[in-house]
Amino acid sequence: MARPTPQLLAQRAAKRASADPVAPGPGGPRGGAPASPQTPVTGSVSLVKSLEALGVEVAFGIPGGAILPAYDPLMDSSVRHVLVRHEQGAGHAATGYAQATGRVGVCIATSGPGATNLVTPLTDAYMDSVPVVAITGQVPSGAIGSDAFQEADIGGITLPITKHNYLVQTPGEIPRVLAEAFHLASTGRPGPVLVDIPKDVLQAATTFAWPPVMDLAGYRPTLHPHGKQIAAAARLLTSAARPILYVGGGVLKAGATEGLRRLAELTGAPVTTTLMARGAFPDSHRQHLGMPGMHGTVTAVSGLQKADLIVALGARFDDRVTGRLDSFAPGAMVVHADIDPAEIGKNRHADVPIVGDARHVIDELIAAVEAEHAAGRRTDLSAWWAYLDDLRERYPLGWEEHADGTLAPQHVIKRLGEIVGPSGIYVAGVGQHQMWASQFISYEQPGTWLNSGGLGTMGYAVPAAMGAKVARPDASVWAIDGDGCFQMTNQELATCALDGIPIKVAVINNGSLGMVRQWQTLFYAERYSNTDLGTHKQRVPDFVKLAEALGCVGLRCESAEDVDATIAAAMAVNDAPVVVDFVVGRDAMVWPMVAAGTGNDEIMSARGVRPIFDDDDA
Repeated sequence: MARPTPQLLAQRAAKRASADPVAPGPGGPRGGAPASPQTPVTGSVSLVKSLEALGVEVAFGIPGGAILPAYDPLMDSSVRHVLVRHEQGAGHAATGYAQATGRVGVCIATSGPGATNLVTPLTDAYMDSVPVVAITGQVPSGAIGSDAFQEADIGGITLPITKHNYLVQTPGEIPRVLAEAFHLASTGRPGPVLVDIPKDVLQAATTFAWPPVMDLAGYRPTLHPHGKQIAAAARLLTSAARPILYVGGGVLKAGATEGLRRLAELTGAPVTTTLMARGAFPDSHRQHLGMPGMHGTVTAVSGLQKADLIVALGARFDDRVTGRLDSFAPGAMVVHADIDPAEIGKNRHADVPIVGDARHVIDELIAAVEAEHAAGRRTDLSAWWAYLDDLRERYPLGWEEHADGTLAPQHVIKRLGEIVGPSGIYVAGVGQHQMWASQFISYEQPGTWLNSGGLGTMGYAVPAAMGAKVARPDASVWAIDGDGCFQMTNQELATCALDGIPIKVAVINNGSLGMVRQWQTLFYAERYSNTDLGTHKQRVPDFVKLAEALGCVGLRCESAEDVDATIAAAMAVNDAPVVVDFVVGRDAMVWPMVAAGTGNDEIMSARGVRPIFDDDDA
């Protein structure tokens, strides 16, 4: 690429100088205020002052050589820094903070391995559309490209897994880049943004003034949908015999849950909420069919399969929902609304494509449906509901108690949800326990279910719960983890113990990598290759002793009779993190299940490894 000419640089500077100051936004800079006087500072002071001006409350990170200049002014800052034990923990904590509040989560790491340890949580945030800003140190500018000590091209590495990333080249850029990073992370389709700053840039002299002027030519997310598309969607919704609302995480991101309820009640259509959208629509609401997909309810899966109209709101038709795509919902027309135009038609053709923010889409759809009703256009859904209610009665979620008397994990998780209640925040790892937590806890409010949906990251739960607890200290925050996931990031419990972050962890200890073992049971002739973790009989590690070594309270429960009392004992501890080792049966299965590579019509239940749909369900 040609180097920009001095004339072009002058034109760009003039454009920035004449532009409006940054606009206020969620977690973004406080636009509209007069610029502060220019103060001589270092780049690192400018960085910390920018974070303060952006309203950042907390950052999760670990210092190191390249980022060290930033840690000196951070010591005197109003920004709380939580010293994690691993950079992956910092990234997941920032994600948990963002998911629990809707604000931008912030993590900090040094160059090289510090930055590369953020790759997994950044990918996780990218897949689940979570607003995160990662600030990384880089080797001095003159050493970039020389394979210097702890050098890594973190910009190149994270290019496919961030919404945008920056390499800051001068200290004067820092306020503008930070303002842009927060704006990009929190607007449009949210996502992670990385800001890489060389050490010499942090050390160099500059001046600080706020607010800066952003230069984001071409970045204009579409918020309001096209009126004709809304009218077409409303006409379909009021004429379909078997409509269904397929709700994804975008509805939560947009803060559109109240509108969703109004739309559902106005139309009378059934609602399904994906793994990323649990809590967007109350589980107790009669119109809620539950979660669709690989381990969704039979009613939700069947509702999508048999629908003649799917209204997808902030969802992306991912493979875990659709199963084999060519057999998914063969008779349905599709209205697909999403703020990201790249998602429209990516996996399933949209008969009515709608680009826009879910809150605006839903509000305008409500008005259009009301107009259709006023014109006398309304459909009778009684036959549709009779079919769905029959399925709901015939195929409720449940489990069978273990013949050997071992504790059923489903019972543990169900009682946990009932005792802690709908105002608790539940943060799951990945695997069987994640699916049981999505099935057997009743989610009534947004922001109460956090998990790694798109990437499926083992080790997510403990640090994400830590971030959620920092964000919402008055809430009861439970990490529901597996014995495999827990061993990946449990060192962050030391952070929680020392920083006064009293999360609670329910370890569903079945002695194995449970979901992998389930697949080995079903598809690999019970050949359990490398899935025994040794945490059951050998108790290696002993989770109670490990918890105590990390400064936490450790409890153990092995029988159904003790579940309630153990949860109550954990709830009574408010001044330290708590880890409960729930020793459960190792052969419990997650049902229903749509096996990978099969269609949703081949959903299996615990009654047998066979399709449960029959001719009567058509």
